[in-house]
Amino acid sequence: MRQPPRPPAAARSHAPGHRPRAAPRSRTALAPVRFRTPAPGVVGGKLLCHWHGLALGGDGFPGWTPYPAYDDGVLAWVRLDAAGGGEPLPRPVLPSRPSPDSSVTAVTTAVGTCEPEDVLANRLDPWHGTWFHPYAFTRLSVLEEPSSEGEEDRFLVDVAYRLGRASVPVRAVFTAPEPRTVVMRIVEGEGTSSVVETHATPLGSDPYGRPRTAVVEAVIATSDRSGFAVARRAAPLLRPLIRHVAARLWRDDLAYAERRRQLLREGRFPG
Repeated sequence: MRQPPRPPAAARSHAPGHRPRAAPRSRTALAPVRFRTPAPGVVGGKLLCHWHGLALGGDGFPGWTPYPAYDDGVLAWVRLDAAGGGEPLPRPVLPSRPSPDSSVTAVTTAVGTCEPEDVLANRLDPWHGTWFHPYAFTRLSVLEEPSSEGEEDRFLVDVAYRLGRASVPVRAVFTAPEPRTVVMRIVEGEGTSSVVETHATPLGSDPYGRPRTAVVEAVIATSDRSGFAVARRAAPLLRPLIRHVAARLWRDDLAYAERRRQLLREGRFPG
């Protein structure tokens, strides 16, 4: 699939990107410790350490290196220029999403021994769904594939999700707005306009020199059914369920990605 220039950004779910975990002087935790310490505060645009009042600003000094950050309302991003391998962008490349006022969001993170390209290869292989996840999908048909001659750089898929003994058919589009992101959007059926964003972030190497990648997946679900307003009010109860389902899928998908990386490393990958 065609891909635009790479933005050197790393996705992190619901975590401020510009704040380290420890104060640079005492190395004590900046995050609040339950029942023992107050939370750090922001005073005059600076983070105030609750241990000895050190004000940590955006200019940086020895032991304190801030990074450009962006909060999109669902994910917090940190721009890592040295790791990005491309021209820095002022903000991440974000797809259109349902309105926050009419959606339920949940974010899941998983880590695998693979490269980001292995995660994207899995996500852009729609045929694997019924083979790897029979507990989640009852049928899947690929209606359109990307083509170098076509104008539509996407996969168009009909898929039926399992819901107990029943199934929910939808039509979905898969696109890659940037080199480390795949977006699935429902275009017909239940939950039309709902989005699943999959972001692959390189984490460097493990002690054995093998690459590690974080998968940060954001689900932004919406529906035009009147009962969805009730579901939104129950969002704190729904989020753990959504995360559980996503974690189960990525347990299998990371096995796919890790196996792909192993075969490439050993020179046994077909094709």
